[in-house]
Amino acid sequence: MKIRTVCIFIALIASFAAAHAWAADQDKIVVMNPRGIQPEIRKIPMATRPATLDGKTVYIVDSKYPNTKPFVESLVDALKAKYPKTTWSLRDKLGGYMDDDPNLWKEIKEKGAAAIVLLGH
Repeated sequence: MKIRTVCIFIALIASFAAAHAWAADQDKIVVMNPRGIQPEIRKIPMATRPATLDGKTVYIVDSKYPNTKPFVESLVDALKAKYPKTTWSLRDKLGGYMDDDPNLWKEIKEKGAAAIVLLGH
């Protein structure tokens, strides 16, 4: 008898929950996505890695993140010591990280074999 009472009680709770869920569905509204339709992400492959850096020019581009100049100078010194046959060119990028510097990018494409762009953090 106790099992039957428990089953009836569970059935009543389930029916009450279903009726409550049905009533809640009628209160829902439709919301549009404010981002709209996102464009497809264009994948750009990484540049091919040179077999050696000997005899090549590598640009180190500093985006001038605050308080990183001592680190950048130490990095250039360490790379010059480790790779003495490579020409290392330290350049400051105009503006901040988000600003474009087309003249610098053009120079790197024409004269450089690789570039290391320092972003901070």
